Amino acid sequence: MSVATILLFVLFLGCVGLLGHTYAIYPILLSLLARGKKLPEAGFADAADLPEVAVLMAVYNEEAVLEKTLQSILETDYPVEKVSVWIGSDGSTDRSHEIIESFRKDHPNLSLKIFAGRNGKIRIVNRLAEEAVSEFKNPDTALFFLCDANVAWTPRLIHQLARHFSREEIGFVGASVKDETRDRDGIGDEEEAYVGRENLIKFQEGVLWGQVIGAFGACYAMRANLFESVPENFIVDDYYLTVGCLAKGKKGIVDLEAVCYEAVSSDISEEFRRKRRIATGNFQNRRHFQNYFQPWGGGFAAWFAFWSHKGLRWYGPFLIAGAFLSSLILTVLAPLFAILPAGFLITFAVAGFDKWQSQKDDGKHVKLFRFIRYFYAMNAALFLGWIAYSKGVQNSVWEPTRREGARREGARREGSGNDEALNPIES
Repeated sequence: MSVATILLFVLFLGCVGLLGHTYAIYPILLSLLARGKKLPEAGFADAADLPEVAVLMAVYNEEAVLEKTLQSILETDYPVEKVSVWIGSDGSTDRSHEIIESFRKDHPNLSLKIFAGRNGKIRIVNRLAEEAVSEFKNPDTALFFLCDANVAWTPRLIHQLARHFSREEIGFVGASVKDETRDRDGIGDEEEAYVGRENLIKFQEGVLWGQVIGAFGACYAMRANLFESVPENFIVDDYYLTVGCLAKGKKGIVDLEAVCYEAVSSDISEEFRRKRRIATGNFQNRRHFQNYFQPWGGGFAAWFAFWSHKGLRWYGPFLIAGAFLSSLILTVLAPLFAILPAGFLITFAVAGFDKWQSQKDDGKHVKLFRFIRYFYAMNAALFLGWIAYSKGVQNSVWEPTRREGARREGARREGSGNDEALNPIES
């Protein structure tokens, strides 16, 4: 066997091994290390010591989901005098304002600020945070709860997240995001499996090291005094804010008992577009926090968790390409290796077959085939996100993503805006 053949085979094994580590070995390792471990007991002895909470939410044309979300938030059993809800509308043109106003009649702690034109979620959340801080009686202990407009809260959610901030070392706490959809179609099963697995991995990272590599943006809590305005050309704000807490020396955890519900996507084309957008933002954040995710920056645990959980996945398209191309060249040098590219070609064909099958009227599919297609589609989205990042992101403009709840109602959500930000109109 020639030196070139050996080197190519090592390259192939390296690419496959790194993919295997991030998708299989790391989750198994976490399960073994975290077995039997629980989050430390936490809580405030006196109700008077409970921190103030400001809920920050940016909305754009959310009439299909907004009423259910607001109802769930306002039904909290947390002391109402300690909760304020700040909603910024990015120039909504549907019934969103009307729905919010209907709640404001009985809930004076709810504030609506209408931003003229289109501004984008990040710009709106930055403005809401500035105003909310000025209203806190004790900003040093107050909390921000950031959430999406299509997430239904459970009554104990604020209590369950807030209790952990009795520990001074905690910077943010992520909720456990569960799927509220009962009728599974499209890629719903695959996306539900992904969300469930991510919840568990994040919990285990938190219980082991306090190094949750980014909370789910659907709902999480953080110390208000750790909030830092997100650059307006960034795409992903939740990663910026929560990893920012880690970089400031605090810990991040996920509480699996703090449950909220979000309908996961079942449309692979919509999810592809959303993942591509998130990927662009992820590469922005990776560069911004590159010093922290070094062994000499945030420490070995942060470095190991980031590359095992996130970094290798983000560069997964290049690892897949490296494994496939090296297997093709190996086959030319030594036909014995033909089984390697054949395996890739079979999975490519399976993904194509699933796409063809999904276009038929009966909509039936083989679950394994759908998972394979989902895997390749999401890696393609990562690659396109990397290309967009490489070209440079000037602002957070993006077409709205059709969420599951809104898809069934024919509504659109998650808008971003243009460069022109106008003063909000307080309502």
